[in-house]
Amino acid sequence: MKVTILSVGKVKEAFYRQAIGEFEKRLQRYCRLEILEVADEKTPDHASETEKNKILQKEGERLLKYIKEDAWVCALAVNGKMLDSIELAEKIEKLGVGGVSHIQFVIGGSLGLCHSVLQCADYKLSFSKMTFPHQLMRVILLEQIYRSYRIMMKEPYHK
Repeated sequence: MKVTILSVGKVKEAFYRQAIGEFEKRLQRYCRLEILEVADEKTPDHASETEKNKILQKEGERLLKYIKEDAWVCALAVNGKMLDSIELAEKIEKLGVGGVSHIQFVIGGSLGLCHSVLQCADYKLSFSKMTFPHQLMRVILLEQIYRSYRIMMKEPYHK
């Protein structure tokens, strides 16, 4: 299966890049992993709702260029469904058994995802009601995908 992480913004901090690299290496034996980044927009301090919507729209247009019609698209959204690790593993496994060969996870920028990206998603997943930096969210998502594959393969993974 091919798994794509599509996200807004670059990962700047070395410690995040190191963690991402580690999970990329670990996932090689389970799936074809692709990480795509689109440019983020600078959000001015005290931005108006109109300015925020324009930023979301620009970032959304960039993301939509990479969303594939034949992929199953999972948008990370605060108001999405919360799953535990076993449920996420079961969902990924069920998709694969059902013939899905490409999963795309979409991570928004500091303002989240625009309506058009959320609308094209097959599923909305929430990791928490809390807000996380999108760079850290990429690490958390990769760890959970890795954990999912370990669960599917009945391999041990610490709790």
